[in-house]
Amino acid sequence: MQFDVRLFALYRERAGSAVVTVDVPEDATVGVLTDTVRAMHPRLAPPEVRIVVAVNAEYADDDQALNPGDEVCLIPPVSGGR
Repeated sequence: MQFDVRLFALYRERAGSAVVTVDVPEDATVGVLTDTVRAMHPRLAPPEVRIVVAVNAEYADDDQALNPGDEVCLIPPVSGGR
């Protein structure tokens, strides 16, 4: 399956693009997809940082199965406030 994965903020800057195209096996999960993106863009996030993923505008766990046509977004950690 192929996905156009949207990247936001810091991830977009580090990848040099707002969207990356990722090929994963038919039975791929969110975890497989994020591992693939990390391999494509090693500077995206350190290994100890969990990449937050939204699938179809809902937060997704690493074991969630992906389906053709899913909209996938990677959201970096956010800080702020006082």
